[in-house]
Amino acid sequence: MSAVLVAVALSLVSAVAYAAAAVAQERLAARSPGSGTLRLLARGAWWWSVGLNAAAALLHVVALKYGPLTVVQPLGALTLVAAVPMGARLAGRRVSAVEWRGTALTLLGLAAILVTASGPAPDDVLSVPEALTVAGATAALIGVLSRPGARPGLRHASASGVASGVASALTQTVTVAATDRSGPLLSVQVVGVALLVAAFAAGGLLLSQTAYRGGLGGPLAVVTLANPLAAAVIGLALLGERLQGGPAGVLLALAGAGLAAWGVVLLSRTAPAAAPAGDDHPVAAVLALAPGSATAEPALVPRPHDPGHLTTATR
Repeated sequence: MSAVLVAVALSLVSAVAYAAAAVAQERLAARSPGSGTLRLLARGAWWWSVGLNAAAALLHVVALKYGPLTVVQPLGALTLVAAVPMGARLAGRRVSAVEWRGTALTLLGLAAILVTASGPAPDDVLSVPEALTVAGATAALIGVLSRPGARPGLRHASASGVASGVASALTQTVTVAATDRSGPLLSVQVVGVALLVAAFAAGGLLLSQTAYRGGLGGPLAVVTLANPLAAAVIGLALLGERLQGGPAGVLLALAGAGLAAWGVVLLSRTAPAAAPAGDDHPVAAVLALAPGSATAEPALVPRPHDPGHLTTATR
């Protein structure tokens, strides 16, 4: 098997793991809409979702060892493709036509942006002052996006995507600085930037958990879009990267941004489904999905306190 095929296979498994973690987080948020962060930290199911995220991230890093960034990074968008139908199956319903259109538009737009923004791996890395400047600007932006107000799901998702994208860009600096053998392994640059990576990665995870309280499709689409965009901004501004294709590439990127925004709007219109009361372990429910369960038709049953209202329940 060629190295590129290995990278593709690892990226596909990574995308499924990210999708499973996102669905588990959304179900946890649906079961405990008023729970604070500290209460979530005390739940074993939440830590299982963290484990899924960590496994997905490790697979992504290994994939980058075997394949170029221009192959691996776009495949990360398959997380959205896997998560939307996975969440629908767990909710006992079929994926709606609006969700399929929103997913397709988001992926098309994201692919156009990544084609123009991704190129060969940069030769430069962030210095300590640059890393601190990026960290400060990112923290300020996250503070603005996560303030109380309207549409908290999409704003927290934007903050989560930005945090994760910056963490990825900083990870490159740590990796290059730790492996170029031009200085000590535990230099100030490596340790300091590694701490920033840990902070932004953890912050992105907690922000995504908050975002999923408003449903899965729209917030996950925003996270999927904001993550590579944040990394691309750092690459263009500080790492010497350039948009591919000149003026035509800029137009393609703008068109892709428009398509992706339209897809996010469509996905954000899908109302979240409440998690079943007996579902005590959302991660186990995600991992227990059977291939044939998608064909199960939902049955209409009355709510106990509202006989006239019909809701769905799986057979």
